[in-house]
Amino acid sequence: MAVPKKRISISKKRIRKNLWKKKGYWAALKAFSLAKSLSTRNSKSFFYATNK
Repeated sequence: MAVPKKRISISKKRIRKNLWKKKGYWAALKAFSLAKSLSTRNSKSFFYATNK
């Protein structure tokens, strides 16, 4: 027989949602930072071809 789950409180739901959003924010910030360093050629983890 199926038993209904307990209802999660609004505050717990909000906390989990904010953690999930924050994780996305940091991922986007990191990606933007990497793109910025690539465009200015200041990246330490990528090698650039020099045309000489």
